[in-house]
Amino acid sequence: MKESDTDPNPYVPAGMPALDNSGRAISFFEFWPMWLIYVPVAIQWALLSIRYRSLSLPLIANPGVPLSGMVGVSKSAVFDLAGEHARQWILSWILIDVDETPIEEQLATARESLIAAGLGYPVVGKPNIGCRGAGVKLLANEKDLRAYLSGFPVGGCIQFQKLSQWDAEAGVFYVRNPEQARGQVTSLTLKYTPYVVGDGAKQLRELVADDPRAGELLHLYETRHSARWNDVIPRGEPYRLVFSASHCRGAVFRDAEELIDQRLSEALDKIFSDIPGFYYGRLDVKFKNIKNLSAGADFDIIEINGASSESINIWDRNAGLSKAVRTLLQQYHTLFKLGHVSRKRGNKPPGLMALYRAWRFENNLVKQYPQND
Repeated sequence: MKESDTDPNPYVPAGMPALDNSGRAISFFEFWPMWLIYVPVAIQWALLSIRYRSLSLPLIANPGVPLSGMVGVSKSAVFDLAGEHARQWILSWILIDVDETPIEEQLATARESLIAAGLGYPVVGKPNIGCRGAGVKLLANEKDLRAYLSGFPVGGCIQFQKLSQWDAEAGVFYVRNPEQARGQVTSLTLKYTPYVVGDGAKQLRELVADDPRAGELLHLYETRHSARWNDVIPRGEPYRLVFSASHCRGAVFRDAEELIDQRLSEALDKIFSDIPGFYYGRLDVKFKNIKNLSAGADFDIIEINGASSESINIWDRNAGLSKAVRTLLQQYHTLFKLGHVSRKRGNKPPGLMALYRAWRFENNLVKQYPQND
């Protein structure tokens, strides 16, 4: 693979392979309703529940976090478990609760907390409970911080996190049987934040419409960029369409299975051996370059997603529907297997009502979060 350090295309971050935009822009099922993709999973869940004599066994696959991190669980829950070694890989963060205190007082508290934690601007703001990049923003200054706090729902919690020194990003799926010392990287997917590049003549709306992929997703960008939708972007200027590299917000995913290396697996074994009770999930990482990432070096963990996280290689444009469904079925079968081991170790599966309440809580918050960058 060719890295973008030598690629003239400015919208590909340094350290990433050149983005091949030839061929189809999206797979035919890529933006189907999520419930439709998960129908086979629901059927399999019911069958496995009979086999393992529990409807909620996957909810103890990661016994260190509530509900295995399935839904309604704080992003910081896994971070809080991390020991000294694991924390060296996680970008520093702090939490701020949002309440009915006047905005000036909340702003002062946030400002003091950021300073105390050594977090300067720009800083990433994200809901501590949420999914699929909802409410994630890059805050460049105190004006942005004020607007973010003002637009956040009362009762919510914000995680402020250091911005990585690297722009290249990937999703790495890791699984380990708790009775074994070594785990496995089951997938590695490169995440490209979508950009268009100005030509000094076309308006932003025209640049987006002309892009092979972004043009298929105009509904994602028109409202978000309404203030600049009719602006002419200067020649050669890359314009980022979203900050959070989430698939449902237009990020481009490319399966990079060939980059999986034993050295990366060994590095993750050491990290997760220092995060007790967590055996299954996807790490979202920023990294220096693909060579070092494969070698298990020079990467920052920005998020660790639990039981409901997807092996995001299924959203590669060349992934077939049958492969995507097989991948999801394998994931949830693995959750039942891990839950079975966990139950033998004395952990008791919670009732499904706990899952439902957590889902309702998260769903209600997500509807109120500020719009993403």
